[in-house]
Amino acid sequence: MANGMRQLHPNHLTLLRVRGAIFALAFVAVAALLDATLVGEIGLRFGVATGGAAALGVALALWLPGRRYRAWAWRMDEDELRIASGVLVRSDTIVPFGRVQHIDILRGPLQRHYGLGSLVLHTAGTRSAAILLPGLEVAEAERMRDHVRARIREDLV
Repeated sequence: MANGMRQLHPNHLTLLRVRGAIFALAFVAVAALLDATLVGEIGLRFGVATGGAAALGVALALWLPGRRYRAWAWRMDEDELRIASGVLVRSDTIVPFGRVQHIDILRGPLQRHYGLGSLVLHTAGTRSAAILLPGLEVAEAERMRDHVRARIREDLV
């Protein structure tokens, strides 16, 4: 990547695809329920709405995760973390470590399964007070957390 920016761990793409598939299944289930209950009232043949929802759900589950994955990039320097993200609306955030109040590593069930975690930097102020960097290998997230913590301690001395 340009400017020394790094991509998220490749397992994050798999995780996004799994989440997309789960969403697509729920979307199709709702469409099937509506299809079954409204088939006679709206004049469509049974299965048309379900088939359309399935086609849309599969397309989104296959296409959107790749776009979301490629939209994320990050770089950690000695005194700041830069995070670029966003598919439609691009965001380029720079977090100076002197503004960090505390740090979390979040790991949901799917993240744990794929060996991933999300680094969350809580900053002073109210706008964008919690900065999230998902899709990190756990060891990398812990290394980053420890680096930020060390920089905060240096600033306090």
